[in-house]
Parts: sequence; C-alpha cells; structure tokens
Amino acid sequence: MRILGIDPGLQSTGFGVVDAHGHELDYVASGTITTGHLPRGDLPARLKALFDGIGEVQRRYQPDSAAVEIVFVNVNPQSTLLLGQARGACITALVSCELPVAEYTALQMKRAVAGHGRAAKEQVQQMVMRLLRLPGVPGKDAADALGLAITHAHAGQALARLAKAAESNRSNTGQYRAGRAG
Repeated sequence: MRILGIDPGLQSTGFGVVDAHGHELDYVASGTITTGHLPRGDLPARLKALFDGIGEVQRRYQPDSAAVEIVFVNVNPQSTLLLGQARGACITALVSCELPVAEYTALQMKRAVAGHGRAAKEQVQQMVMRLLRLPGVPGKDAADALGLAITHAHAGQALARLAKAAESNRSNTGQYRAGRAG
C-alpha cells in the first residue's frame, strides 16, 4: 500500500510518500509545497497553489490512501483559521483525487513515530530518518508528513486486523429471526 502523508500549512505544506509491505516501510518521496512566491494577502491564490500541488503529488506518486494532520487550536485565532483553510484545501484536493483520507493529531503521530506525544520536531526528524533508513534528516514539514504516513501504515494495519476479526467472529445469534423471542 502506498500512503501519502500531508502536514498542512499555508506557507509550507509537507508531503511524504511511503510504501507499506506489512511491517516493512520503504521511503518513496517527500518535500514541501510552498506559497511564499504568492502575495501574502492573496489567500485564494495560495489555497489554489496547495490544491494544485497536492494534485500534482498524487498524479506523480499514485498513492492508495492519504493521512492528514488534524489542526490544533493556536493561541492566535486568525492563524488557526488560516491553517484550517489550508488543511481544507489539502483535504479537498485529496478527495477530488478519490483518495481515502485518514486524520491524525500531532500527538498521535509523535507517539507512533517517537514513542511519546511530546517529542520535539528534531526527534521526529531523527526517528523518521531511522525508520525509513534515509541518508539524511528530512526537513521539518516533510518529516511530519512522513510521520503521518508511517502512523497511518501502522494504524491502518491494526484497523484492518480488527475489521477482519470482527467479521470472522460475527455469528447468526444476533440476527433477527421471524417471530418473537420468548
């Protein structure tokens, strides 16, 4: 399964692509989509750049699913709103490519990658580098995106096992039968 991780941001959106083969993870690609070349006051153009960039990444790497970070509430409400709009543009781009989208908090990603939810950015970068056997440390946004893809690879496998177990344990005892139970 090929997974695309997205760390949304209005100025810089990180992306990371990994292939998951059971417990084995292979690095495919990572990078950032930036909007710094556009006027800061032109929000629609910046959102379109994110939308188009996500579409380009999807066409190039053909992922099977995507994982996106859930926005946290910032001290500055305006920043939170702008981040939410960037996230919405990213999710819309993914859905328009007909990708299933999973969502994880930064805490969930940090726990999955670094072992604890209070891991610093540098710790996430180092762990992503180790887990994917990269020759160097990825950038912060790309590392977070790769971390989200790693999180989804592990969580997706666990959810698939749970669904399979629930399906095999299902019996006819809970189904409605004609008549009343006495």
